[in-house]
Amino acid sequence: MVHPSLEKSRLAVIAGNGRFPFLVLDAARGAGHDVTVIALKEETFPELADVAARAPKAAVHWISLGQLGQCITVLKDAGVTQAVMAGQVKHTKLFADVVPDMTLMSVLVRLKARNTDALISGVADVLRDHGIDLINSTAFLAPLMAGEGVLTARGPSDEEHADLEFGYRIADAIAGLDIGQTIVVKAAAVVAVEAMEGTDAVIARAGQLAGAGTRVVKVAKPNQDMRFDVPVVGVSTIEAMSAAGATLLSVDAGKTLMIDGEAIINAANEARIVIVGRPAE
Repeated sequence: MVHPSLEKSRLAVIAGNGRFPFLVLDAARGAGHDVTVIALKEETFPELADVAARAPKAAVHWISLGQLGQCITVLKDAGVTQAVMAGQVKHTKLFADVVPDMTLMSVLVRLKARNTDALISGVADVLRDHGIDLINSTAFLAPLMAGEGVLTARGPSDEEHADLEFGYRIADAIAGLDIGQTIVVKAAAVVAVEAMEGTDAVIARAGQLAGAGTRVVKVAKPNQDMRFDVPVVGVSTIEAMSAAGATLLSVDAGKTLMIDGEAIINAANEARIVIVGRPAE
């Protein structure tokens, strides 16, 4: 289902790494949009350019992180009025490897906090000033958003349920501080907290620290901006959990993208891992 407010137009996909940009590109084209792809040299998978080139009026532009002015020029020249940010940009790269141009520098000097939300929100403001609206990153992917309740064949045990109730309070607090979206708990104790390393890495670290029987709680931020940094899980998340001996994954229903669709449920069932979609409050 496509967001009802989206009119057919020339749309831009600003692509990070992973499969997310491929899904958005395919869905946007299926909805009748001409799509200009901004591929980030440091992040975007090269295969995305091959996929983009298969369509008429295809346009792919490779731009380095930090070159916001060039990005805006390309989009305005293409007549773009709406843009979607899709795919991961590693947090460490945002603050360690970016060589900002003057346009991005004007954003950085106004930041009150050096976190991802503040940075991307500032970029969105500059895009809007140039007539380009940054829309929800999941606007074209409603069928892939997590549903409510137990999503797998097996439901949580009493011990797993107790760890969930404990974990929610901690995870919501951590997300509210913009530290990370994922924590791993076991026996009512916090084993590991995500910072800049990413979900799969924190799951592996928790397995090394506490062994099998951990539970993974991934939450949206209290006022999650659906335009960027939306929680994403996939088959790789289940593979990381299986390797670490984790038994349960909780995600926020309606705010978490299950990027591999039914494949993630099938992988979880095969590994005897529970997936729960926490209802929105």
